[in-house]
Amino acid sequence: MSVRVRFAPSPTGALHIGGARTALFNWLFARHMKGKFILRIEDTDRTRSTIDAVRTILHGMEWLGLDWDEGPQVDGPFGPYFQTERLELYRQYAEQLTKEDKAYYCFCSPETLAEKRKQAEARKEAPRYDASCRKLSSAEIIRNQSAASPMVIRFKMPAGARTEVADLIRGKVEFDNDLLDDFIIIKSDGFPTYNFAAVVDDHLMEITHVIRGDDHLSNTPRQIVLYQALGWLLPCFAHIPMILGPDKARLSKRHGAASVVEYRDLGYLPEAVLNYIAKLGWGHKDQEIFSRAELIELFRLEGVGKTPAVFDVEKLKWLNGHYIRSALPERIVDLCEPLLIEAYGDHDVEHISRVVKLFLDRLKLIPEIVPLTAYFFKDDFEFEEKAVTKYLKAPQAPQILSALRDHLAKVEPFKKEEIEKVFKALAEELKVKLGVVIHPCRAAVSGRTETPPMYDVLEVLGREKVLVRLSKALGTRPA
Repeated sequence: MSVRVRFAPSPTGALHIGGARTALFNWLFARHMKGKFILRIEDTDRTRSTIDAVRTILHGMEWLGLDWDEGPQVDGPFGPYFQTERLELYRQYAEQLTKEDKAYYCFCSPETLAEKRKQAEARKEAPRYDASCRKLSSAEIIRNQSAASPMVIRFKMPAGARTEVADLIRGKVEFDNDLLDDFIIIKSDGFPTYNFAAVVDDHLMEITHVIRGDDHLSNTPRQIVLYQALGWLLPCFAHIPMILGPDKARLSKRHGAASVVEYRDLGYLPEAVLNYIAKLGWGHKDQEIFSRAELIELFRLEGVGKTPAVFDVEKLKWLNGHYIRSALPERIVDLCEPLLIEAYGDHDVEHISRVVKLFLDRLKLIPEIVPLTAYFFKDDFEFEEKAVTKYLKAPQAPQILSALRDHLAKVEPFKKEEIEKVFKALAEELKVKLGVVIHPCRAAVSGRTETPPMYDVLEVLGREKVLVRLSKALGTRPA
């Protein structure tokens, strides 16, 4: 059997972390099994679906590198891949169920249904449709249709039975059909409901495995009885656990970015986000870092847990730092360059490149490059209080800074190897540890107590800027 899976987002908003995780698990399963990954847009919610949301979803998928074999922009044999372009198919199968007495026309108005819900609540019963229109005669149906009464099509839920879901992750789950009412399959506007459209599409697109969030588990018994009523083989179902925030509440915007694309804008690399969301509910031994190829090779549905996963933004940042350090330096430079130009104006591209490369092992998020590098691009940078009180006010600071200024003025070429010799010679001359020489210099040229290696910093700053800053520190040092 050739595996065919699908990711079927509703374009009512951006691609969020939960949706991206569902897409990733489907994509990994398809790639591991050498099957097909289908992208289907479930856009039948006419009041909320937008073209902009479709574009944002596609952009998020592309940014993560989750390519699809069939779907929007990729022709396939089972299209179209937008549900609003498949309405005739849903009508056809709904009419088939009606003719076979497995579905029926319902003319209950919204006001009538609201009153019935109110009465059920008064009886302390779960609100469910009472199937009153099941009993309509052919003449009553024709009369209502002739009067153009608002009409939906409801599925006749088989009574007195239980529906079993053989879930590949959760195991066997049973539902009592008597607790499920006669649900709508075609709405009064002629559009299908989610459960009906998903079943028709999954069957016609030959989907073999339905892998989705466990918030859809309650939909599955309704979908199974639809498959059975239409005489179609069931796909395999696998419901993956939900994602929670650190407070154990369901993941939402208050826990971080609302969409995948926002994580890009916050400075995350796609491979870091992909690696992290793969670990939300799935794992392989104690491994934390996975290449794309490793994820494809190792992914198994058996490795997906049953318990909710907790989203930890600090761990995501840690992973992002790892991938920044592992990336080609030129790629990180390209990402940092527009941020630095926006913050500090136009600068020599080569200078920007040299500065960024000093900080590759310190970045966790790309935008951090801006505050970290201020002293490379402007002279009116702020001094940390500790840098002033501990190092610039140290008793030996004037002697050290004066000597460094004199010696560095003569260094040729002004490269870190030659700069290092000056520092070591001065430390030996003063009979102090090397740090005693480095710390006041660092404070004078950067205003910081921590920077990249001092000799690299001085080389990138350049002789002229270094000498000016040493002189300024000497001239403005408090008595």
